[in-house]
Amino acid sequence: MPGFIHFIADLNFAVMLVDSHCHLDFPDLASRLDDVMASMRDNGVSHALCVSVNLEDFPRVLALAETHSNLFASIGVHPDYENLEEPQAAQLASLARHPRIVAIGETGLDYFRLTGDLEWQRERFRQHIRAARACGKPLIIHTRAAAEDTLRIMAEEGADRVGGVMHCFTESWEVAQQAMEMNFYISFSGIVTFKNAVALKDVARKIGLKRMLIETDSPYLAPVPHRGKINQPAFVRHVAEEIAALRGIRLEEVAAATTANFFNLFKVA
Repeated sequence: MPGFIHFIADLNFAVMLVDSHCHLDFPDLASRLDDVMASMRDNGVSHALCVSVNLEDFPRVLALAETHSNLFASIGVHPDYENLEEPQAAQLASLARHPRIVAIGETGLDYFRLTGDLEWQRERFRQHIRAARACGKPLIIHTRAAAEDTLRIMAEEGADRVGGVMHCFTESWEVAQQAMEMNFYISFSGIVTFKNAVALKDVARKIGLKRMLIETDSPYLAPVPHRGKINQPAFVRHVAEEIAALRGIRLEEVAAATTANFFNLFKVA
């Protein structure tokens, strides 16, 4: 894999894009990583953040960031993963001190996929916020059908002290406002390109570019015109194009803002 300078030299686009959330260690992408990385380069996607979903597979995520200079990693346990040894704040904070780890997460609450007594999920979320505060790195937050509790726990645990990103955002404008007041960015995925995502498109029009990120969440949620296919970081370009069209601005403006926001939030040069 060429170094970062050679990677940038090979880009043929006037825009530089960043995929702020993907899962390159998942089999659908890991099995063809060379092609995925080449497609990133061919579409002007200079960097990507590979997000951890459990501690068992974390070494694979970290290895990607250690091997490729344009990839970064996070450390965390997704709220959908049940019956695991629960991660503790000190453990997460210690792992996050590795220089290639730029965030804590993916963490949060999900009341859509799981039901019943989910207090374990809320406690897990609290441990992640405490870890982020301990190591001074931002949070990557997942919330689905749980916005009220997500925002409440963020406030109770002082998540505003480190900030972060509301990943794959699908909530209301009001939820976006409350999150931004706590020093969080709002990240849009391929969902914003879907025809029926009317309310989300309206949120994308309202949010200031200084508080916006873009992502793929690949291999999931491929944007139009690739909907139904395996998603990949190169497709983040379609997310940026959709947001530019919704706001009536140039793609270059969206690319410049979201790229700068990525480097500012995750404190990478």
